[in-house]
Amino acid sequence: VQLQASGGGLVQAGDSLRLSCAASGRTFMSYFMGWFRQAPGKEREFVAAITRGGGSTHYADSLKGRFTISRDNAKNAVYLQMNNLKPEDTAVYYCAAAAKVSVGVLVTTTAYYDYWGRGTLVTVSS
Repeated sequence: VQLQASGGGLVQAGDSLRLSCAASGRTFMSYFMGWFRQAPGKEREFVAAITRGGGSTHYADSLKGRFTISRDNAKNAVYLQMNNLKPEDTAVYYCAAAAKVSVGVLVTTTAYYDYWGRGTLVTVSS
């Protein structure tokens, strides 16, 4: 599967932004999807994940209540709604797809995912 994230940009603190990730292929609903972000000089960190059918989601504790992940399998897309953005949310945001269940590997780790998009930059000014 090929992934392309979009929707990033320059916003002010307190604004909202919705990121999209478009996936190629006809088997999108077979992939467990996640969003990660990487700020300058920092490691890539987990943001949110969603199960194949969209019935269950998981978030980084620090982002609960502000970020919402969703997916539309008919459109081969996964979304990340980000509200009340803060300067510390500034990062390149990546979507990722996992083709299989990796026993013993946490969904919050990059190792769980098989495919990655190029990322979209989100800059939040104070």
